[in-house]
Amino acid sequence: MPRLNELLNAMVAQHAALALPTDVDAACPVQAASASDEPRALAYAAARRLGFIEADARCVAQAWQRQSERMGQFDAALWPVHAQDFGLGPWPREGGFAPCPHALGLYAVLPSAEWVGRMARAGLPTLQLRFKSPDPAAIRAEVQRAVDAVRGTESLLFINDHWRVALEAGAYGVHLGQEDLDTLHPQDLETLRSAGVRLGLSTHGYAEMCRADAVGPSYIAMGAVFPTTLKAMPTAPQGLGRLGAYAALMHQRPVVAIGGIGLEHLPAVAATGVGSFAVVRAITAAPDPEAAAAELAQTFAAAQASTAKK
Repeated sequence: MPRLNELLNAMVAQHAALALPTDVDAACPVQAASASDEPRALAYAAARRLGFIEADARCVAQAWQRQSERMGQFDAALWPVHAQDFGLGPWPREGGFAPCPHALGLYAVLPSAEWVGRMARAGLPTLQLRFKSPDPAAIRAEVQRAVDAVRGTESLLFINDHWRVALEAGAYGVHLGQEDLDTLHPQDLETLRSAGVRLGLSTHGYAEMCRADAVGPSYIAMGAVFPTTLKAMPTAPQGLGRLGAYAALMHQRPVVAIGGIGLEHLPAVAATGVGSFAVVRAITAAPDPEAAAAELAQTFAAAQASTAKK
């Protein structure tokens, strides 16, 4: 056991870029029942010490076990990033949702149809209407106005939450959260899929990514990358280290980074390999939203080009 604990400490130090400032199971011990169980036990303990929640630590442990079996040896320095080790299906997915561009670019999350029209006219590639109201009639009218607002532009519009209304209005896509997957009936997902609508799903770690991938969505959103006060998050901010690991795992799939991202973060976000980033207040709270959007898009594109040259 001393040997295992020594190896565990080395693993935690090796992958410190993935750590969160938390004391979650900071002293989680290695509990290997046998030599064949060591990779899984070590990986689970290391992930817990790095602050991964239990469900994500189990995903990492299982993936590391599969990686070790595939390679014929355990490599403590090699954090798993291959889809087959996480049990993810092939991409593109037969029977999955309709595809969207792999690089969605600047993805603006907006509170009203007026904002959607404004940013569509400004040439933003990807938009989301996140409209909140207790009035079904108001929701229906706002969604229809947003869909009408992007007509004749090149902007792709996703509707947050209100998927039935989005289908009625002829929206390009729908964005749903993990809580929506808890309440959607399988037939609801089939209704969305057969309609040809694109589906984006929010995720906050490995377990939710694997769950989302099983649905075969058009893209996966990962966050929150940085602290945000716009909504209560189920997990702590993931940080750039984890975003890079998630992006490496999901590199074949369209990925959107979201949560607290500002202009100053874009070079580091682009360096992780994600093809898109979502913002809210970086545009809606800017003195000149059109100019802010243009600067965001240009900065991200330049950062992507710089990353590709390395």
